[in-house]
Amino acid sequence: MSFTAAWSAAPGRGEEFLDHPAADPKLAARSLRDVALCNRLFGGINAVIAELRPVFNTARPTGRPLTLLDVGTGAGDVPAAARRAAAKAGVALHTVGMERSAPLAAASREMSGTALAGDAFAIPFADHSFDIVVCAQVLHHFAAPDGARLLAELHRVARQRVIVSELRRSRIAAAGVWLASWPMGFHPVSRHDGVLSVMRGFRVDELAQAVQSATGARPTVRNRRGFRVTASWSPA
Repeated sequence: MSFTAAWSAAPGRGEEFLDHPAADPKLAARSLRDVALCNRLFGGINAVIAELRPVFNTARPTGRPLTLLDVGTGAGDVPAAARRAAAKAGVALHTVGMERSAPLAAASREMSGTALAGDAFAIPFADHSFDIVVCAQVLHHFAAPDGARLLAELHRVARQRVIVSELRRSRIAAAGVWLASWPMGFHPVSRHDGVLSVMRGFRVDELAQAVQSATGARPTVRNRRGFRVTASWSPA
């Protein structure tokens, strides 16, 4: 089976409620707050910050500020955490969050800082516009052809580093999300979509092949705590 066919046929590729074009923006914003809580408690934020630290360490001696674009920023929690981590490292960081609609972008602005609506398949910035481009828990929403388009766009607009953080596919993790969602007060849509998201996640070899097929780059791919997996690479 080809990689494209394997990705499309991966377990649990059913549709998430909030992937539907007609999804209520208010419900989407509510669900994205649940995702942000899950990121904070179960490793999503830590996975991204672990990939950012080497970039900050390299930038600190130069004193040059950095820019970061977070594609599919959700509640804006990743840019907020990135700015805190950069400040601790002694690096000035300007962040921009991007969401698919104006209401979602506006809802993220409190944490993301600057936020705008844009198409992830045609990011509204020139080539190499940002030092760092991050995309966390977004790739699994797309089947292979569209996922490859997304990865190619991340690669295009980055200058120094691209960081993709994803869920690691696991039935144990899916069951954990379901069980934890009750005491955490998740909306039923968040519960449904969260479980399905895990089952649409990636293993290390799958994510590495996805990046290389779409961009030609050879990423560094690592398993992270909390059933996460990250891929990072230099667009150069």
